[in-house]
Amino acid sequence: MSRRGVLALLALAELLGMSVWFSASALAPQLREAWSLSAAQAGWLTTAVQLGFVAGTASAVALVWGFAVVADSAQFSALVTELAPPHAVGTALTIQTSLGFLLTMASIQLVPRLVDGIGWRWAFVMLAAGPALGILAMRRLQRARRATNPV
Repeated sequence: MSRRGVLALLALAELLGMSVWFSASALAPQLREAWSLSAAQAGWLTTAVQLGFVAGTASAVALVWGFAVVADSAQFSALVTELAPPHAVGTALTIQTSLGFLLTMASIQLVPRLVDGIGWRWAFVMLAAGPALGILAMRRLQRARRATNPV
């Protein structure tokens, strides 16, 4: 998709999202009359719609995060269980999980500084280096294991 297409899609999403956000506020006078609502009840209705919007947005972000970001964690864990010596699987998974959380904390602190210095595009490229190095290390380990234990 072209840059203009992405921009148009984002603009449409913003328009549709904000129309939901303000719909209860815009319709409050008509709803008050049709449903015989007090001003306080109309305020609660507006608040409920806006809180629902916030909850829906947070849920959507969590789903996207879960599918796009966290997905590699299970794959790396599966590779660790397959490639680590049987007596060291638990230790290897513990180390992998601990390092993953440590790197996540470091990334959260580092990314805003990278963005300020080199921009978003290059900051994300820098983040991609970690999983790429992880894949290379696992492939190297897999080759070494095949060399010592041929099928």
